[in-house]
Amino acid sequence: MKISYPESRYLSGDYLHHNPSWDMEDSPWKAKKIINILETEKITPNSICDIGCGAGGVLAELRKKYAHAQLFGFDISPDATRFWPQHANSNITFQVGDIFQLNNRKYGIILLLDVLEHVPDPHSFLIKCKEISKNLLLHFPLDLNAINVLRERPILKARRNVGHIHYFTKNIALSLLKECGLKVVAWKYSGAGFNGPHRSLKTIFASIPRQLVYALNKDIGVKLLGGETLFVLAKNKVADLMDTPKS
Repeated sequence: MKISYPESRYLSGDYLHHNPSWDMEDSPWKAKKIINILETEKITPNSICDIGCGAGGVLAELRKKYAHAQLFGFDISPDATRFWPQHANSNITFQVGDIFQLNNRKYGIILLLDVLEHVPDPHSFLIKCKEISKNLLLHFPLDLNAINVLRERPILKARRNVGHIHYFTKNIALSLLKECGLKVVAWKYSGAGFNGPHRSLKTIFASIPRQLVYALNKDIGVKLLGGETLFVLAKNKVADLMDTPKS
C-alpha cells in the first residue's frame, strides 16, 4: 500500500494542480491585515521572513509599506518558484527548500500564514521558529466549528484540496502557541466571511445568520457557524534575539 505523506503534495505538483493561482488573489488582503497588527503594536521590522511563502504575493505587497526592510521567502515546493519572477523588482530573496536547513540568520519577524495546519508536527516547527525570531505573526483558518463537523464535507475538502491535516478553533490555536513557549501579544479575527477577497454567493448568504449570532456572542458564533480566520502576533518569552545574521 502506497503511503501519501503530507509534504508529498507540495513536491509532486498535486498542490499546484488543485490551487493553480496559489491564492495570489488573497495577498493584498492578508498584507493589509498584517500591516494593521504591526502598526497597532508599534512594530517596524528590519527584516521579514515568510515561511511557506507560496507565490510570494504577501511579501510583494509588504514591500510597498516596508521599503527598507529585508524580505525573505521560503517554500518547500519547487512549483512555487514559477511565481517568483513577477516580483523581481520587489527586492525579495526567495529560496526553495527547508528553511531550517538553508537558513543562516535571525529575523525581525517571521510570518506563518496558513502554514501550521499543513505541518505534521506543529510544536517542533514552532520551537524551531522561535530560535530564529522573537516575533511570529500567524494566520490560522478556523476549520473546526460545529457546522463543519456536522457536515464534515468542508473539512474533508480542505484536507484533499489544500492539505489541511490539523484543524483549529481560536482557543486551540492560542493554546498551541502557549505550549511552545510563546506569549500571545495580540489576536484578531480577520472578518474573512464578510470582507474576504473572494466571497462566493454561498458565503454571502451565510453571512446573514452569522451576523445575527456574532452580535450576541462572537466567539460562540464562530464556534457554531464558522466564517472566520485568526491573525495572531506572538513573542518568544525567553530568547532576546537580535535581528542580525548569525556570526
